Order: sequence, then structure tokens, then C-alpha cells
Amino acid sequence: MGRDIVDKISVSIITCDEEKNIERCLKSLHWADEIMVMDSGSKDRTVEICRLYTDKVYHESWHGYGKQKNLCADRASHRWVLNMDADEEVSEECALEIQTALEKGLEQPIYSFPRKNFFGERWVRFGGWYPDRIARLYDKTRVRFSEPQVHEKLVPELETGRFQNPLLHWSYLDMGDYVARQNRYSTLFAKNSLKNGRIGSWSDLIFRPPLAFLKTYFLRQGFREGRLGFFLAASNAFYTYLKYAKTRDPNLLNGD
Repeated sequence: MGRDIVDKISVSIITCDEEKNIERCLKSLHWADEIMVMDSGSKDRTVEICRLYTDKVYHESWHGYGKQKNLCADRASHRWVLNMDADEEVSEECALEIQTALEKGLEQPIYSFPRKNFFGERWVRFGGWYPDRIARLYDKTRVRFSEPQVHEKLVPELETGRFQNPLLHWSYLDMGDYVARQNRYSTLFAKNSLKNGRIGSWSDLIFRPPLAFLKTYFLRQGFREGRLGFFLAASNAFYTYLKYAKTRDPNLLNGD
């Protein structure tokens, strides 16, 4: 038997040119009490599609991932916020688990989920890609996202509950998409590092890339993914090199 008062949930999504992904995400959220979208200037049909599912579609210039997510959550009617990326989907089992938890009452300020990450249509299970547990459901009166340019997280880092059913993450379309985004993420990492006065050392350039490959390919068993596993491990090593190299040579940031 449920409680007399059931917690309600708001879903926050930040978007920019996500017409290929956003409808899948929104359809998986039909059970939510409120869906809010914060768009930062889409030139495709993203906003048009979002308005078919919610009237709470807002525009805000880009301020970085963490800041953008906080601006969206600030508009939530309910204190419990589920943050979703546009290329994610709530599995049916996960949606049921969330609703059951809401009926019983959420006790922790933060909750994490495992994620199934897909490369194209393929679920990548090894190389650190699963369970890829990530904190996404939170009480906005107690925690917020940190606000670096990249790798934002919920702070303060309080006790975290754990859901067992996964979010589905349609991560990358293909190898070209993966390489392009790794280049962009390495630029964001470098800009944030420079903003905080941190410059990569020669030891970062020499030792971190091969260690990243070894960790992904062997320790996390990326080799079990075959040729894709080797590509992901090698790309992770190159990404690691790029993010530190870009802090040492600002010319590498031009055009990103």
C-alpha cells in the first residue's frame, strides 16, 4: 500500500541539435510528472519535437554542462529531479523501479543508475562501458551539479542510493562521431584546466596515454569486444594525450 503523499518527479534535459535522439528520450518519460527542456539554440527540429511532449521548453545561451543543468533544474516544480541526456532513454524496468521508489518514499538525497552504453546499435559491455554507474536522480534542495565546462557531478557528494535497472545510453553513432566528440571533450577539459591554472606536465603526456590504453584494454577487459574494443582503448589513449597536450599548446584549441 502506497503512502498518502507520493513524491513527484521533474525531469530535466538540456539540448542543442538533438532531433535524432530527443523523441526516443521523451517517449520513455511518459510516466513523469513534469518534463523540462533547456535548449541552447538548436537549428534543427529539436524544439519542435520537444513541444509535442511538454510545454516547458526554455531557451538559455550555453554556459557549460553543469551550469546549464542547474538552470534547467531551477525551473522544476518538484524537489526530486531526474536529469537525462537527450541521447538517453529510461528502460521500462527502470521506469517502474523509479515509480515504485517514489511511492515508497525516497530516503537518500542522490540516486545512481547503471547505464547500458551503445556504439551504434551494439551494447558495449566491457572496457569500462558497463555498468558505468551514474548519479542522476537527486533532491534539488540538497544538491546541485558542479559547474566546470565538462565532467560535472552532483555536489556535495552525499550518501547515494542505487537503482538496479539501467538507463539506455545511445552514446555514439559510429567511429567518426566518437572521434569528433572526444576531440571536443578534450578541448573542454583543457579550457577548464587552464581556467583553474593547471597545465599538463611532460609526465602526463608520456605516461597517462599508455596507462589509459592498458586500463581500458586489459584491466577492464576491452579485448573482449574484439576490434571495437581495441579501437576504444586506442581512442581513449589518444583522448588522454589530447586533453593534456591542449593545455600546453593553446593553438590546439583553435577551431574547436
